Amino acid sequence: MSGRQAWREVAIAAVALPIAITLAVMAFAWPAGRISPRDVPVGIVGAGPASQRAVEGLTREKPGAFDFHLYPDQQAARSAIKNRDVYGAFAISDRSFTVLQATAASPAVAQLLTDVGQQLADKTTQRMAALQKAESAHSPAKTHKQTAAQQGDARQKAALQGAAGADSSVKVLVKAIDVVPVATDDPRGVVFSSSVFPLTICGILIGAFVTMARGLARPRHRVLTLLVACAVAALGVYLVAQGFLGALPHNHVATWAILALDLLSISATTAGVIRLVGPAGLGLSAALMVFVGNAFSGATSAPEMLPKGVDYVGQWLPPGAGASLLRDTTYFDGNADAGHLAVLVLWSVCGLTAVMFGHWVIREARGRKTGAPASGELLPPLPGSDTALPVRRHAHARRYDGDD
Repeated sequence: MSGRQAWREVAIAAVALPIAITLAVMAFAWPAGRISPRDVPVGIVGAGPASQRAVEGLTREKPGAFDFHLYPDQQAARSAIKNRDVYGAFAISDRSFTVLQATAASPAVAQLLTDVGQQLADKTTQRMAALQKAESAHSPAKTHKQTAAQQGDARQKAALQGAAGADSSVKVLVKAIDVVPVATDDPRGVVFSSSVFPLTICGILIGAFVTMARGLARPRHRVLTLLVACAVAALGVYLVAQGFLGALPHNHVATWAILALDLLSISATTAGVIRLVGPAGLGLSAALMVFVGNAFSGATSAPEMLPKGVDYVGQWLPPGAGASLLRDTTYFDGNADAGHLAVLVLWSVCGLTAVMFGHWVIREARGRKTGAPASGELLPPLPGSDTALPVRRHAHARRYDGDD
């Protein structure tokens, strides 16, 4: 037996652990290495020829990158950005490009829209310069030159100045307007995106501690402890993120409540899984929340920048839904937060239910496995006796289960 056990442990160390580590690295590295726009909702202001050319050019050069929404004016586009319908918008004319963006929604997408706007402006400049050159080639240039020479140097200088003015007007200007800016103390959104991973780890630790603590004898004690611990931990996170780093500047009470709900959804799920399957539930919860939920959250970029399928998986898990809900609450007054809120509430309710009633499942499974009678049942009568004996649970067994 010792030899078989040794070979089993060698196989785990040499095969199972390397596979798990490889999958964990791939879960984090693959989405990060495939960041690219995929159906990013973007607005287009107006339906003029310039706007149509821009949409056709982007559709041809970046197929599937953007999901365009048409708005009649910039005010409507700004409202759509604040309502989280689009990440930004392009207001295009023959002489200027205005990029409406929201760094609070995603600094990565805001930078992407600025770059795309500059590329469109450069191409428009080249097209207009080519058209102007073609028109100049077909005009009676020689006649104008002769007339200018006959009328003297003054008119020739004036004509040259007019031509220079025409050449300078070819340049298309690009103006970027940040409709919903990120916090001044966190201009790149680094503090915000960096808080997702610690929140996930802290939620797992809270759930593991509450489940394994021997002093919490009853399920309702565990549930109450989870609620209190998550609320206090969320307050500490908020005091650091906003009070010390200034990264969560708006809707203070709502932001603290979302942080607490995010922690509760992770910790309650961890506690419930441990309650149902035992210590192995800690590993399962960590794998689900860290290597899937955190890696697929899109907190550092945006869900629409991740590979197809990954974005949906990440938003259905607490780390991704919590990051999106926190962003919506802090900067966008809770717009478009219903789906993310429902995800966190669902995970929290399922986890707390498992904590409260999981002991019934465990007790039934234990009884079926051992065949032992439950408390209050009668044992068969002893030889020579006609009276069945009742089974009584000892006090130490009751304290060990901690469920009554």
